[in-house]
Amino acid sequence: MTLTSDAPKRWTRRRLLATGLGGVAALVGAGVTGVELITHGVVPGKQALAELEGACSVTAPLLRFTGTGLSRSGSFYSAARHGEVGYTIAWPPGHPLGSPLPLIVMLHGYGANHSNALSGMTPVQAVALEVYGRPLPPMAMVTVDGGGGYWNPHPGDDPMAMVMSELIPMCQGLNLGRSPMRIGTMGISMGGYGALLFAEKYPELIRAVAAISPAIWTTYDQARAANPGAYASASAFASADVVTHAAELSGTAVRVASGNDDPFHPGVLSLVERLPRGATVDLSKGCHTDPFFLSQELPSLVFLGLHLSL
Repeated sequence: MTLTSDAPKRWTRRRLLATGLGGVAALVGAGVTGVELITHGVVPGKQALAELEGACSVTAPLLRFTGTGLSRSGSFYSAARHGEVGYTIAWPPGHPLGSPLPLIVMLHGYGANHSNALSGMTPVQAVALEVYGRPLPPMAMVTVDGGGGYWNPHPGDDPMAMVMSELIPMCQGLNLGRSPMRIGTMGISMGGYGALLFAEKYPELIRAVAAISPAIWTTYDQARAANPGAYASASAFASADVVTHAAELSGTAVRVASGNDDPFHPGVLSLVERLPRGATVDLSKGCHTDPFFLSQELPSLVFLGLHLSL
């Protein structure tokens, strides 16, 4: 849908509310991870209205890179997922294959895959970012296909086991994330939730987590109504509820960022109330859209670089 110059007169707040924002949902510039909002009806009207009112306007950061490192993409058969999964591994500039490095496991959002897990950049660009003219601490990044099951175990498809028992050992075989080097998780939307979930379930392995706009529901009924495939059962939700189990993050460096007009923001607020003392929380202007995701990627990588390079 394209708004003409007289759109502000024709599309008033009252009219939008009266019509249920039916066609205006097409205005939501949420990118691929926004599929979960519109497809599953997670308050699409609220975000469309926020778009029109400017609440989603976030200034895009100016990104600079130190160069280009190595990148490898491929696939492997996952016994945990019962099929082939694609992956990409990226090394920072100046670090050849075999270099011992900390590892960031970057988890994609709903409807995405290993090739577009980040917003607006590739893994090899992400690990080559500059901060005030200086490179990030050297870290490798891996992305992988996790499907649409919210990174928690399902009958016949266990993306969590795939990451922990197959992907990470493969990376450690390349000297990435092998002790004493550290491992962190990062993700956007569904991936942000997954990054928190992995850190809660494997605190002895995951030393830091950065969640951007994590897709968090606070009840199974709420999750099932929005996305029936997110959890296999009420008990599966209870086991993978990152709010209930937030205390498990007590020994982990945590960063959570969410836009104030993100439809998942209420769930994020519930999480924030339970996060251990010392967690970094960034609640600011923005929606569940690519501009907000992109604005939070660099500070998330800076945070992970600080805690994985100690």
